[in-house]
Amino acid sequence: MPSALPDGEPVPSDGSLPATALTGLAERQLGIYLHVPFCSVRCGYCDFNTYTVSELGGHGAGISTYADAVVAELNLARHVLGDATPAVSTVFVGGGTPTMLRAGDLVRMLGEVRSGFGLTDDAEVTTEANPDTVDPQVAAALAAGGFNRVSLGMQSAVPHVLATLERTHDPAGVATAVRAVREAGMQVSLDLIYGTPGESTDDWRRSLDAAVELEPDHISAYALVVEQGTKLATQVRRGLVEMPEDDDEATKYEIAESVLSAAGFDWYEISNWARRPDARCRHNELYWRGDHWWGVGPGAHSHVGGVRWWNVKHPAPYADRVMAGTSPGAGRELLTAEQRYDEKVLLGIRLTEGLPLDALHAPGRAAVAGLIADGLLDGAAAVRWERPAARLTLRGRLLADTVVRVLLGY
Repeated sequence: MPSALPDGEPVPSDGSLPATALTGLAERQLGIYLHVPFCSVRCGYCDFNTYTVSELGGHGAGISTYADAVVAELNLARHVLGDATPAVSTVFVGGGTPTMLRAGDLVRMLGEVRSGFGLTDDAEVTTEANPDTVDPQVAAALAAGGFNRVSLGMQSAVPHVLATLERTHDPAGVATAVRAVREAGMQVSLDLIYGTPGESTDDWRRSLDAAVELEPDHISAYALVVEQGTKLATQVRRGLVEMPEDDDEATKYEIAESVLSAAGFDWYEISNWARRPDARCRHNELYWRGDHWWGVGPGAHSHVGGVRWWNVKHPAPYADRVMAGTSPGAGRELLTAEQRYDEKVLLGIRLTEGLPLDALHAPGRAAVAGLIADGLLDGAAAVRWERPAARLTLRGRLLADTVVRVLLGY
């Protein structure tokens, strides 16, 4: 089942933010995340806030009316943020499976962002999709409506791995979806997962090679995390499936870096590789750099000016609230200066540019030399003439959590 929401203070019924959060709103980028919580089946490893159609019922919770609820929250967001709101730089539709909605509904939701906030001239507009939900007609409709990027959940090219993950698409269908997206003139990103029980290193190489052969613009590769409360966690606990050895994750990450770099992909964030700088996922970069984003939909999280909040999880009460003109927020927190610094280090160190040394507090700067000596940070980046930075080596990427703890003095 989906993971629990954090605790927090109440969100005002009108969704209003402290004046301090809106100060300087136009000085940073603004992204919009649109969550679509529907899936045809619940994959055994997934703890995202998603629901199958059979799990839902009641007014406002269905696929056919979901776009109405999204439009209502976008109207609330526009009112809360006010006239100083900058044009939106990135829009990301995630899930769930966004393409379970009609393409026309996705385009309508994007149209509401465009009319309410405006989009920058170079706005990145992405939707996630399962490969078996994208055909030439869907791709053409999305492109005509303003989408310019599709992230396909490939996960693996190996049937037995997909079966363990309970993914329903045919591996051969990924190429068909990629072709449809390309012919519609949009960029293609492929998502992969490694570390599935029963996946060998040869299986992982096969998936990487298959992804590279499709010539996407971008590839994400994430280590499988067995989340408590999921079906997979229960299977592991009962001994029905066996998790890989402890060093499996590191080995497969190194294989990914080798295969992808040889194919012309450059890592720009620990789990992400792009063929060109303009193929990076700018929406995710917005998160990692601490810009502003409003998350629309049940369970979606937002951050504006040091205030973070999250919506109620279930689609039915979510829809009831937004259609009544009240905030769907379940709780929020005002980040302290210390929390914001910790997050800057935690997220900024993941990027290929590294974390500028002048952004670190004195204890963090003092720790850099030792991390270089341990082979975790790049010595050349730390002494370069133009804004020296703490930049992870390949070994440092494998031990990024350790680097963060040292830089923060934990």
